[in-house]
Amino acid sequence: MKQNNLAIFIFSLFLFPLSLFAEDGSRLWLRYEPLPSVQMEKYKYLIYIAKDEKSATLDIAANELSVAWEGFSGKRLSLASLQNGAVVIGTSKSKNIKALLPKEELEALKGESFLIRSVKKGGNNYTVIASAKEVGTLYGVFHFIRLVQMDEGFGHLDIKEAPKYAIRILNHWDNLDRTVERGYAGHSLWKWEELPNTLSPRYKEYARANASIGINATVLNNVNASPEILTENYLVKVKALADVFRPYGIKVYLAVNFSSPKEIGGLSDSDPLNPEVAKWWKNKVKEVYSLIPDFGGFLVKANSEGLPGPQDYGRTHADGANILADALNPYGGVVMWRAFVYSTGDEDRAKQAYLEFVPLDGQFRDNVIIQIKNGPVDFQPREPFSPLFGALNKTPEMVEFQITQEYLGFSNHLVYLAPLFKETLDSDTYSNGSGSTVAKITDGTLRPDKLTAISAVANIGEDANWCGHHFAQANWYAFGRLAWNHQLSAERIADEWIRMTFSRNNEFVDPVKSMMLTSRETVVDYMMPLGIHHVFAFGHHYGPEPWCDVPGARPDWLPKYYHKADSTGLGFNRTSTGSNAVSQYFSPLNGIYNDISRCPENLLLWFHHVPWDYKMKDGKTMWDNLCYKYDSGVRQIREYQKIWDRIEPYIDARRFGEVQSKLKIQAHDAVWWKDACLLYFQTFSKRPVPYDIERPVYELEDLKKIKLDMNHHN
Repeated sequence: MKQNNLAIFIFSLFLFPLSLFAEDGSRLWLRYEPLPSVQMEKYKYLIYIAKDEKSATLDIAANELSVAWEGFSGKRLSLASLQNGAVVIGTSKSKNIKALLPKEELEALKGESFLIRSVKKGGNNYTVIASAKEVGTLYGVFHFIRLVQMDEGFGHLDIKEAPKYAIRILNHWDNLDRTVERGYAGHSLWKWEELPNTLSPRYKEYARANASIGINATVLNNVNASPEILTENYLVKVKALADVFRPYGIKVYLAVNFSSPKEIGGLSDSDPLNPEVAKWWKNKVKEVYSLIPDFGGFLVKANSEGLPGPQDYGRTHADGANILADALNPYGGVVMWRAFVYSTGDEDRAKQAYLEFVPLDGQFRDNVIIQIKNGPVDFQPREPFSPLFGALNKTPEMVEFQITQEYLGFSNHLVYLAPLFKETLDSDTYSNGSGSTVAKITDGTLRPDKLTAISAVANIGEDANWCGHHFAQANWYAFGRLAWNHQLSAERIADEWIRMTFSRNNEFVDPVKSMMLTSRETVVDYMMPLGIHHVFAFGHHYGPEPWCDVPGARPDWLPKYYHKADSTGLGFNRTSTGSNAVSQYFSPLNGIYNDISRCPENLLLWFHHVPWDYKMKDGKTMWDNLCYKYDSGVRQIREYQKIWDRIEPYIDARRFGEVQSKLKIQAHDAVWWKDACLLYFQTFSKRPVPYDIERPVYELEDLKKIKLDMNHHN
């Protein structure tokens, strides 16, 4: 009987694809599932990998090709010399590569750029993947594997790619006790207590995943930095991680506490104009580079939310950044100085970063880059782009996005962020006339800065699926792809990720892609439509609390500061008759935002205090429009549940069930948001909820009693 059962089980393996068995998501987009035989037929001439250079990075590239091919076809590509059917990989110094490509073309390859070329020579077929740098070749290999999976890698390939940004960096908000601030995927990957002697296999997997999408740098620790990270005890641990990451082209950076000279150096202060402080930083940086010769540099959050900084000593942000820049400069290190600063003054919080940094333009060293959040407040579901972009003419600027979903339902809500990233990058600042997009300002197109960089706060943790939600992996993937090439569309990126992560079946791909592409707008609708912002529960930011009032809290940490609801209307007046934040934008944007009839309606309540009966473009009053937006968000999430249930036959049971459970939470939360906000704002508007939308299911007083304990998330 046991033999019969075994036979039935073995036979069943032929009836059902292995991919339909349970998966935990740990393989991300690197699953390398079998390709249809008709597709593999196109690649039958690929028999060998040819490389003639010794290099850990090129060994990784060759192994990746073999692993991928074994997944696609069940056959490994064997290593051989230059023979028919070889994928020839290497740098422009390789004899093999030189034999197949013109000298002038190889000389034109710079930095991490790569080319992929189909070459016929001496009657033989070759696929050449080459770069000036070994890591560029690795990127080319991953790109080729991606093309094969998308069924675009066949035919006469002639591809040249170069990254839009020199530094493409993840910011981990990981603490030394392995908690992760605003992280929703378990504990930190970095097992500090085991380092440097024990190396988790996930370190290499992490590096591989990042290399596959072109991410080349990582900040290991929280911007709310502990000075301890710069002690010898921790630097040897950082070195161990840097050694693992190096062959994958990833440089390590550290977030540093500005008060480190005083806290761990024994100095009386950390004044940037104190020669003893400058000497301490110089010696500390020398120590770091003696351990990690390719160390990237420092990320600094200073004079922000209670953290120490140069202003504690009456100095400027430029003074603070420059003391670190001078210490790093001999080694090629970089200072990323965050512009997320806001004082306790009376100015509109959305204006404060601009007011702090514009007067300092031109005072920073060449190896300082100002890291600016995508919007002027704080990673909201929708904000206008920060007016600092384009306002600094003599100082390099970089975007900071948030992949982890602090304000977007944590790892419970499905929110595909590529449309948000694109919205910022494609925004025209008009700083150099029409076409001066945030992307072109920060990537060196319009301002050939010495430094170009782009960053995002990582959503990666110790969970088996890395990100807490299977679809949250798409946001890590999307950031990497856009950091490499911000001209890619959100649709293209979603298509790649779905096919590599779940299924190539269009019956699955098309509805799921539609769901992803609309998801960001859906969450804006059920949370904060029309430009409402920051009406989250206090502290943890999960769920609605527009009524929140915490005695003693800063006003700009409370929702009422932002929504300004009263008997006349809703929204923050940032026009010339209000805080005049519109003046920080270039013409014609300042005029457009200032004019209620021309302001984009998705930002209306960001820039205007709008009467409840104001007539919107659809003919409805603002109040009715607001109600319909909230209702639309709820209905859309329910539609996602139907879509997901319909595609059950196309994926494995485990991931199907886990996503299904998350969608139930999201649907519940959407109703919570709708009822909480509409019932609360209704106490001011005194108007009925339109009768053709779903009635509230909660009572406002009951919703006000909800107090979630989210301490374990920080």
